Amino acid sequence: MSRQKHAFTLIELVVVILILGILAGVGAPKLFKTSGAATENGLRQTLSIIRDGIELYSADNAGTYPACATDGVADFQVSMKNYIRGTFPKSPVGTGDNLITVSAADPLVADNATGWMYNTTTGEFICNCTTATPTNPAVTYDDL
Repeated sequence: MSRQKHAFTLIELVVVILILGILAGVGAPKLFKTSGAATENGLRQTLSIIRDGIELYSADNAGTYPACATDGVADFQVSMKNYIRGTFPKSPVGTGDNLITVSAADPLVADNATGWMYNTTTGEFICNCTTATPTNPAVTYDDL
């Protein structure tokens, strides 16, 4: 009687691993680009929600914009509490925090110090990050 072993040979295993490596090498760049685009789209959506909240606040309060002291968090977030559902969002890029730098510059110029930047006079609200976006290297996150 002959015994037959049912197993893969070393050559078969090496070929399968080689094919998987090639597929990963081709697919990984596309996966990372998709991840960057998803982060960018999430940031766009977050900015849209906050900017809409600021406009609603202004409409409800005789054209004034929410106050924001130098600490950049407490009073602005309290003012926006009724206009943004849930907790105040963290920036998905840059410092990744929910802190806000207040600036009187018009237009705002990002300094990468906090997650967000806000002008209490104009109501302008931007992401405080000067890194180029993954979908268009000529555009930075603070331009969104």
